[in-house]
Amino acid sequence: MTTAIIEITRSRNPFDQSALTRDARGIAHYTDVPATLPDVVRAHVDTHPDIEAVVEVGGDRLTYAQLWERASRVAGGLRALGVRRGDRVALRYPAGVNWVLAFWGTVFAGGIAVPVNTRSAPPEVEFVLDDADVTVDLAADTPLPDGDPYVAEGLGAGDVAALFYTSGTTGHPKGVPTTHEAFITSAENMIRCSGISRDAGSDLRTLISVPLFHVTACNSQLLVAASAGGTSVILPALDLPALIEAIAAERISFLVTVPAVYSLLLRHPNFADADVSRVRIVGYGGAPIAPSLVQALQAAFPQATVMNGYGMTETASLIAVLPDRDSIEHADSVGYAVPSVDLGIVPIDGEPGTGELVVRGPNVTAGYWNRAKATAETMVGGWLRTGDVVRVDDAGRVHIIDRIKDIINRGGENISSVEVEAVLLSAPGVADAAVLAVPDDVMGEKVGAVLFGDRAPIDIAAVLAHCRNHLADFKIPQYATVVTEALPRNAGGKLLKNHLRRQVQWGAPLR
Repeated sequence: MTTAIIEITRSRNPFDQSALTRDARGIAHYTDVPATLPDVVRAHVDTHPDIEAVVEVGGDRLTYAQLWERASRVAGGLRALGVRRGDRVALRYPAGVNWVLAFWGTVFAGGIAVPVNTRSAPPEVEFVLDDADVTVDLAADTPLPDGDPYVAEGLGAGDVAALFYTSGTTGHPKGVPTTHEAFITSAENMIRCSGISRDAGSDLRTLISVPLFHVTACNSQLLVAASAGGTSVILPALDLPALIEAIAAERISFLVTVPAVYSLLLRHPNFADADVSRVRIVGYGGAPIAPSLVQALQAAFPQATVMNGYGMTETASLIAVLPDRDSIEHADSVGYAVPSVDLGIVPIDGEPGTGELVVRGPNVTAGYWNRAKATAETMVGGWLRTGDVVRVDDAGRVHIIDRIKDIINRGGENISSVEVEAVLLSAPGVADAAVLAVPDDVMGEKVGAVLFGDRAPIDIAAVLAHCRNHLADFKIPQYATVVTEALPRNAGGKLLKNHLRRQVQWGAPLR
């Protein structure tokens, strides 16, 4: 990156920026938040131990006192299994109380939690387990470790608490080290940008319907509720009737999910009679949203404010937030920088106010796990390159206009085109393959494959069967077209995807 970074003026940020101080590098840090994640839970155990901390719909319910007691026993059990400070523990439980106890137990033990996508195919899981070099693998059928209560002493804000894996342009997922400070900062950003009271207590009840192995669910809901002394109500799987019922039954005040789920929710016949009177915040993000859907959300949840959140795994969730006041007129924007981060742009082709978005802050990772080259390419001068091309308007709002990274966003799930292409190229009869995003009204984007076979005709059914053995279900192409000429590439062998996008005509979906 040879062009100077143009910082986006922070004076245009509408959110509370009190109790922030900058270090020698210019990074802003909160001065009035707990230092570590165990400190977050301990504070509520001391002040209101009987408030519900975690509820699994159809399962267990834990108060803060019970959460502390059981998580510390998990920590003791992990210690007995050989986990020491800095060791990695894979979390592969489905969403629910066990996942939460495994997360907190790992953190209490001084270990590093490694949430694994439960929809991953076996080769994908093995890659993460090997790359993270896990000491203990808490697979779905593994009982929670149990032992004498234990909470590590001497943990610091800069210690790594988790490794979340994210898709990348190399095709292999990359581990993103997330520190205690990054988690706590991310939660504080959500609290400030959404208007949640830091001592909300039992008034804050968030319904988690997004998988907990995503930073949205873990960082912007589970840890936000924990920071405010509220309750995380977890839906084990996305089930619209159960979700609708839980909103009333569990007195939900805070909802977060992707636009695709809201679109389906509002059209569900059960929703018309749902009691949503307690909902005060409706958050969305992870994919583009239509102004008409924002208006529908405002009408469906009349007591709530709506907000759009934009973030990355590398930033421990939120980078920017679009508040309710801008939600209709500026629905094409992801909003303003959250309080803890600085945003900048690297101009492209000399266009003023337009360029690649870069970000820095205490919630931004320092680099990738065991990926020196990827770190050097992504972290430049203390700033993280997002790979998103943005336009910044006169008010300081950020508008995403393109993506440098070749990622497909399917209903909030990031899918590496390169990863899918690698699997397609190993499928029977495929000589070349290109993966493109196919626009979709509900999911935002779906996976489309352009295939070339230089000998016998390609058997699409056999290709899909091959993909099912190597890819998570949401990564499998839903559209495919077979071409009779070699795919267009430049002199360096790079696929000319813009050329393909202009020429490909997608037929009916495959499934």
